Amino acid sequence: MRIVFNILLLALAAVLAFLLYRSIEEPIAFNDARTMRSEAVINKLRDIRTAQEMYRDITGMFAPSFDTLEEVLSTDSFRLISVIGDPDDPNFDGVIRYDTTSRSASDSIRRLGIILDSLRYVPYASVGTVFNIAADTIDYQQTKVPVVEVGTPWRTFMGYYASPRFASYDQKYKPNAPLKFGDLNKPSMAGNWE
Repeated sequence: MRIVFNILLLALAAVLAFLLYRSIEEPIAFNDARTMRSEAVINKLRDIRTAQEMYRDITGMFAPSFDTLEEVLSTDSFRLISVIGDPDDPNFDGVIRYDTTSRSASDSIRRLGIILDSLRYVPYASVGTVFNIAADTIDYQQTKVPVVEVGTPWRTFMGYYASPRFASYDQKYKPNAPLKFGDLNKPSMAGNWE
C-alpha cells in the first residue's frame, strides 16, 4: 500500500511540476512569438508605406490596391525639376529656368530593397493572406487631401497565439485590433506601433 501511495505522490508531483513549467514557459513563448512576428509585419508595413509615398510622388494620390501600386512603381518615373537661376545672386540675368528630368521608380524601389511582387503578403499568415488596403480623398481644412490605410488584424499572423486568452499575458494585446499605418479619416501616415 505504501508503494502505491508513493507512486501516486510521485505522479502528482510530476503533474504539478509540468503545470508549473507550462505556466512559466507559455508567457515567455508568447512574448517571443509576438515580438518576432510583429517586427516582421511592421517591417513589411514600413516598406508598403515607402512604396505608397513613392506612388503619391508620381501620381498625387495613394494606390487603392496592390496591383495599381505594383504597376505604377514598375513602369512609371519620378519627375525631377531643377530650378536654374537665383534672384539673390548678383550675377542673375533675370530669367529663371526649369530643367525637368526623369528617374525610373523601379530603380529606386530596387535600391531600397523592396520586392514589389511580395509586398502585399502578410508574414507568418496563411499562404495568400494579403494586407487590407484602402485609399481615398477627404476634405481636410477646406482642402482635398489623399489618405491611405494599410494593415491587418493581429490574429492573421499570430498563429497559435491568435486566441484572446493570451491577452492575460499582455493587457495591450488585442488579437482583433489591426496593426496598421495611415488613417482614412485624417492625413496621417503614422503607424499605430510608433
